[in-house]
Amino acid sequence: MTDTESLVVQRTGLDDIAALKHEWLTLESRADTNVFLSWQWMGVWLDVYRPATQVLRVFEGDRLIGLGLVVEVKERRHGVLVSQCLRLHQTGFQHLDQIWIEYNGFLAETGREADVAAACLRYLAQHWAGWEEFVVGAIDQSEAERYSRLSGLELQTRWEAPCYGVDLDRMEQQDQSYLDTLSRNTRYQIRRAHRLYEKRGEVRLVRPNNLAEALTTFAAIGPLHRERWGSGKDQSGFANPEFINFHRRMIEQHWADGGVDLVTIMAGNDRIAMFYNLLYRGVAYFYLGGLTVEEDNKLKPGLLGHSLCIEDYRQQGYHYYDFMGGEERYKANLGTLSRHLVQVALQRDRWKFRLENVARQAKHQLLGRAQKTKSTHQPTKGKPEQS
Repeated sequence: MTDTESLVVQRTGLDDIAALKHEWLTLESRADTNVFLSWQWMGVWLDVYRPATQVLRVFEGDRLIGLGLVVEVKERRHGVLVSQCLRLHQTGFQHLDQIWIEYNGFLAETGREADVAAACLRYLAQHWAGWEEFVVGAIDQSEAERYSRLSGLELQTRWEAPCYGVDLDRMEQQDQSYLDTLSRNTRYQIRRAHRLYEKRGEVRLVRPNNLAEALTTFAAIGPLHRERWGSGKDQSGFANPEFINFHRRMIEQHWADGGVDLVTIMAGNDRIAMFYNLLYRGVAYFYLGGLTVEEDNKLKPGLLGHSLCIEDYRQQGYHYYDFMGGEERYKANLGTLSRHLVQVALQRDRWKFRLENVARQAKHQLLGRAQKTKSTHQPTKGKPEQS
């Protein structure tokens, strides 16, 4: 790793989005990055929410090698604890952050990711006064642990989940169809569902022909998504107008240039599944979907829909289908574990955090004991496939 002491970090307010866009796109072209750190995402985030962000720029001489957008916000939790937080590429307001950035981090020139992170963390520690927690996520767990080592700060995990995906390049290299890569049981369920749906008519993928149809398709996912996840706070994003506004703007700005894909799975005249995906550099990121509820559990609109999308992207030449973070069983059945994502807080040494962590550990111990007692007094079940 380069001697990061030679790197210069500058911090400014965001006064000129057009100038930042030029800088971001120029650096992005030299970065090995993902859709969430692209201007495709960041530009919409800034445009829709107008966060009071500070821009961190990392220079090596006159060369810009790193960028990050940091928001300072006061966080209240447990009714009594108040913390001054810095958040990377998030606002700190729950209704705005429900869009849930993944694969977060600093945008950096390829090969300079560790240098940029170290320089930024050093700057935060030495030159940005008043903050108590640096919150970042969702981020790769190994990256979060590296941030903790670089900063010397205590790492507290707020959220974590496995991440699954499908390597489409490997399928091409091995001359396999997607179904050939799946377990015998999952493959059987998908093929059976396909046969049953074909009784209604041809099973096919349908995409919008214009922007108006794309927006209509996105809106049509809403009722299905709310039915699955609920319409309350912290449930379906379609219950949150800010969430809807963000993604409508994403579609308006990036459907035509190929950054957004909306796919409807039809069986005859019946709509059985709908998917909203982000596309970037040969990767299809499954962001959300809506499924028709079927009374016959042999009909698997989700498994079938994803399998058809994955095979379609493979044939289009995409490299990877990313289910992203989540513990849902279908992701494990359809993909391969690729990494572990976390949202973390890097904490300065404060008595209130020590007290909070003691209380959290005690709570986890009590929950663990309760779960152990519950399982001890329940009858033993057979294997899942026998239940």
